[in-house]
Amino acid sequence: MNTRKRSRGFSLIELLIVVTIILIIAAIAIPRLLQVKQLANATAAVSNMRSINTAETAYASEFPSLGYSVSLTDLGGTVGQTTAAPTSTQANLVDESLANSGTTAKQGYIFAYDTSMNTAAPFTVYTMTGTPQGNTATRDFFTDQTSEIRYADGAAATATSSLIG
Repeated sequence: MNTRKRSRGFSLIELLIVVTIILIIAAIAIPRLLQVKQLANATAAVSNMRSINTAETAYASEFPSLGYSVSLTDLGGTVGQTTAAPTSTQANLVDESLANSGTTAKQGYIFAYDTSMNTAAPFTVYTMTGTPQGNTATRDFFTDQTSEIRYADGAAATATSSLIG
């Protein structure tokens, strides 16, 4: 009589089946995760552009002889300083990371702000584009002094692009 004990672990076949199932689930979930991340970045970009539009309206009200700000950095303030009185170059209307988003990506987007179409103060016109960096998103955005935000998928957004509803 043979009384060998049988081990109670998983067989190689069972482990391969479990690993295969995990890989199939990962293959389905990872692309969806990237899509959700891109959607979140695009939503954040729209929110940031709305904040900048609101800040520009407040800036033009606070400094009517200047109109809109010359640059995004004028809408920010001094890092860590919130008690200083607002000035035309440190209006304290948006946080520093958003005020510097023309040079540093904010949630995957660079915001290019332009007032060059104005010849002198008061600045009555501005444009701003939100361009995704890397593969963080595929949708570009555009806004101007009308505060309407427009978008284009896979191309630069302009004043004639589709309007966000």
